[in-house]
Amino acid sequence: MPQLNPHPWFIFLLFSWIIFLTILPKKVMNHMFNNNPTLKSTEKPKPEPWNWPWS
Repeated sequence: MPQLNPHPWFIFLLFSWIIFLTILPKKVMNHMFNNNPTLKSTEKPKPEPWNWPWS
């Protein structure tokens, strides 16, 4: 049964993990997002009282 022979698949697995762990993180970390998050103010806005039309 040739699928039990790990020799050809182990090299493929090893090289793919080397690529995933060395090249891809650099590319992902260099990515710039279009919308940078903005900081919210720590002050909570006061809600305005709701004027009911029938009161």
